[in-house]
Amino acid sequence: MLRTACVVVLVSLVGTPGVGPGGLAEYWPPAVRAGWFLVGFVAAFVVGWYLFEPAVTRVIRRRNRNNPTIQEAISRYVRLLVVVVAVGVGAGVAGFGGVLAGSALVLAALTLALGVAGQQVVGSLLSGLVLVLDPEFNVGDYVVWEDGEGTVLSITLRVTRVRTPSNELVTIPNTVLTEQAITRPYGRRRVMIVDRVEVGYDDDVDLVKGLLVETAAGLDGVLERPAPEAFVDELADDGVVIRVHYWLDAPRPHEAPRITSRYTEAIKERLSAADVTISPASQHELQGSLEIGDTE
Repeated sequence: MLRTACVVVLVSLVGTPGVGPGGLAEYWPPAVRAGWFLVGFVAAFVVGWYLFEPAVTRVIRRRNRNNPTIQEAISRYVRLLVVVVAVGVGAGVAGFGGVLAGSALVLAALTLALGVAGQQVVGSLLSGLVLVLDPEFNVGDYVVWEDGEGTVLSITLRVTRVRTPSNELVTIPNTVLTEQAITRPYGRRRVMIVDRVEVGYDDDVDLVKGLLVETAAGLDGVLERPAPEAFVDELADDGVVIRVHYWLDAPRPHEAPRITSRYTEAIKERLSAADVTISPASQHELQGSLEIGDTE
């Protein structure tokens, strides 16, 4: 009985249209295309995954050593891009380019819709990439922008987080930082400090300049070269404004205010001991007449 059943099944398969050697030949072209798609996909995937993605990751890590968040995000997006490109390469090798070309209009319309709907988000992402690739903007830098200042804690593709001197955590959209001027006052090996002192017109300007330079040169942390210098900056209404320059040796953000504070205290004592008038009071000359009338 079992032998009879096997014979019936075999006869039914042979007699069924589309099954057998002739029927299998119909599936050969799609199988070849699938094979070429697999070859193209694997080749592009291997090149992108094991060569392109590690190279990009090394560049990102070199420029953002203290930012593991952006390193992971960039690596994830690059891998996604590798998969998409591998699919496109496989489809092109397999001869499915016409299908992709036919769907180009749909993809373009979808891209336009997403661009209009998420313009601000896309702008933040692009700004984030600009900040990540900028070698002059890194985690740990002390930066000053229009609305504040602080130390950069992290840079993501959408926002940058900054710790202010008052220990507040500020989250700034990347579009704000790319549209404004960013200053790095402590981003170099040497930092120049500029201070101004106003003294009276009757005081000895040369004496004041000498005291300003001598006091700066005696502070710890102030460089001998370039040497401190003092200049007459302005003839104000109430006195002479003298500007002094001195250089610090790679100070940390919290060290510079302490040095400038010590300098201000020291120069106040030196000028007071020399009977120099600091920030003279405003004086105005009044002219006119006063009449007293009869009150009776």
